[in-house]
Amino acid sequence: MNNLPLALRDSSTLLRRNLLHARRYPSLTLNLLLTPVMLLLLFVYIFGDAMSGGTGRTAYIAYIVPGILLMTVGSTTIGAAVSVSTDMSEGITARFRTMAIHRGSILIGHVVGSVLRSVLSVVLVGAVAVAIGFRSADATVLEWLASCGLVALFALALTWIAVGMGLVSPNAEAASNNAMPLILLPLLSSAFVPLDSMPGWFQPIARYQPFTPGIETLRGLLLGTEIGHNGWIAIAWCVGLTALGYFWSTSTFDRDTS
Repeated sequence: MNNLPLALRDSSTLLRRNLLHARRYPSLTLNLLLTPVMLLLLFVYIFGDAMSGGTGRTAYIAYIVPGILLMTVGSTTIGAAVSVSTDMSEGITARFRTMAIHRGSILIGHVVGSVLRSVLSVVLVGAVAVAIGFRSADATVLEWLASCGLVALFALALTWIAVGMGLVSPNAEAASNNAMPLILLPLLSSAFVPLDSMPGWFQPIARYQPFTPGIETLRGLLLGTEIGHNGWIAIAWCVGLTALGYFWSTSTFDRDTS
């Protein structure tokens, strides 16, 4: 029997289950979505004039929105860690193991559902950004498509990492705490201030972590700034994190016999 149709059927069924669960219990997604929205409003309306360096609030909105969008991806994928850990600790995953379903579809349902939620969250945060003045009139259709692809690629990479964190966490609270770097790392990037305004010893840390190349690439696509080598670095980070998260998650899942 061909495993591909079975895997597709079971993955779509478990994807539907995860999406229905997210719709019936939206509080987690809303809480994670509020973090980037509040930071966007805080930095624009409270700190915007002080941090814009004299360029004005409108220019600062354009500067921080790409960083906020990728921060939204990081915060939303925490929900995947919590969801996976909840299924593991409550015995749902153990019950799935006893059923005649494709083994890999259990994780794939979580991953695809998380990527879809991340993309939807980015759209909602982007709508808030447009409402307060963000504009990207110079971006072409191809650049918009590339931006969407970059966001989806980041969502896939961070989701696999979050799934691994959920699998090794004993409960949902621990999973949420373990996944906090996905929110904290954007704060240590070029999301809010340029790299050359940071202390010299800290600049390499901020420059070569996953979020800064992604933010600079997204900023270049939407605003026409120089991308340079950041695009390739961002793609390399995404591919590397996806591979790391996938092998970490699948190996942990296969070893678990509870």
